[in-house]
Amino acid sequence: MRIYFLLLLIALQLSAQHSKKNVDEIIHREMKERKIPGLQLAVVQNGKIILSQSYGIANLHYNIPVSNSSIFPINSNTKVFTGVAVMQLVEQNKIRLDHSIGKYLDDLPAEWQKITVDQLLTHISGLPEILKLFDPMTGNIGPLKTEAAIWEKLKTLPLEFKAGEQFSYNQTNYYLLGKIIEKLTEKPFTADFNDNQFTIANLKNTIFGDSRDVIPNYAPSYRYNRFFDGKKGEMKLTNTYTEFPDFTRTGTGLNSTAEDIANWLIALQSGQLFQKSSTLNMMWTPSTFNNGTPTSWVRGWGITKFRKKHKAVGMSGGNRSVIMVYPDDNLAIIVLTNLAGSAPEDFIEEIAGCYDPDIVKADPLTYLRKNLRKTGFDKAIDFVKKEQTVNPEFKPKEDEINNWAYRMMANDQKEEALEIFKLNVYLFPKSWNAYDSYGEILLKMGDKDKGIEMYRRSIELNPENENGKKVLEKLSAL
Repeated sequence: MRIYFLLLLIALQLSAQHSKKNVDEIIHREMKERKIPGLQLAVVQNGKIILSQSYGIANLHYNIPVSNSSIFPINSNTKVFTGVAVMQLVEQNKIRLDHSIGKYLDDLPAEWQKITVDQLLTHISGLPEILKLFDPMTGNIGPLKTEAAIWEKLKTLPLEFKAGEQFSYNQTNYYLLGKIIEKLTEKPFTADFNDNQFTIANLKNTIFGDSRDVIPNYAPSYRYNRFFDGKKGEMKLTNTYTEFPDFTRTGTGLNSTAEDIANWLIALQSGQLFQKSSTLNMMWTPSTFNNGTPTSWVRGWGITKFRKKHKAVGMSGGNRSVIMVYPDDNLAIIVLTNLAGSAPEDFIEEIAGCYDPDIVKADPLTYLRKNLRKTGFDKAIDFVKKEQTVNPEFKPKEDEINNWAYRMMANDQKEEALEIFKLNVYLFPKSWNAYDSYGEILLKMGDKDKGIEMYRRSIELNPENENGKKVLEKLSAL
């Protein structure tokens, strides 16, 4: 028996080493391709952190390497903490998700009164965007210098659509959730998060703040830019600067480490943050639009993959950090980077596949991306045809393909992006947007005639495609 357990232990150790080797290969490849200066990774399996790893440089000014205690901005990943704070109040019977926000907040415009708490959580409220009143990238909030002034101005803006009719990602939703949390807990939301989440999960490196704040072990943010002083130049790495007014930080104000977020996920799934397991299930269940169809968001979480096997729920922030939880597989992956635009959500499921290979095939986009690296992007359509012949469940989503192609285009991978936009047209021949995007990359590649053809096809499918009309007008004037 002792020999059996010894052999089992050796097998587990070898498996862990093999998984880490595969993870390292993926991370090094992606950091090289995406030109990511620094990255932090944590893997949680069966309620324990099984891997916590740091790569590259945290601070390029002083050549400081990333360590496990380097603190990264997590941007909109903050919203998952806000979702938990709201669901804790649901458990205490202080909030009902289907109640209107007018029950909890005074001084709301009449047309806001019937918007529900759930519609805020899932971004289907139709509220005007608070970011229109200040620019977090420059810190410029114009003449509206205070929360009171911004609040009064915000209330004069019209709804974008009737609540429950559409999805629109919007920071106003989480600003109002912060106001509700503060009113019901009778303390700042920062104190509520600290008392009811950070302390319980023993988070030692999680803190609210932005570029104005002095944060020990902080990894500054960078982005690639080619526009300087109103002129287009060579693409180069630049510093980023963000100011998030303190009253908006329920949407995007936290900074943390991969290890801290891993410990928070362990606390979340082990019943330390909620009193009942049904609360976690409710948080990870879609709401519905007015017509009964499910929302793309769940409560605080913007990545949902409700597939037959390997369900996944997650969130990304700043196009630079991502959390992904696989509840059925007792697995979670956290990737934080210091490069805006690095989009680690592109490769996080491949990392998960190092611990369960079936996860890769369960996600059509990850499976497609991994295989096209081997076969070549010019074989994309042929690969999909063959795959769908043997696997009718292989159905990549239009928006995911489109977003992936745009990210490649932004990284100057124009040839690869061209093939993926072309694939999207093949898969979705009735989509005006697919033709519009394909036309855009064709023009960038210098194929004017075919680009015009694609834009014309897009307008045939959608006569209200104003972008396509403007492009054609501009081309005809040349």
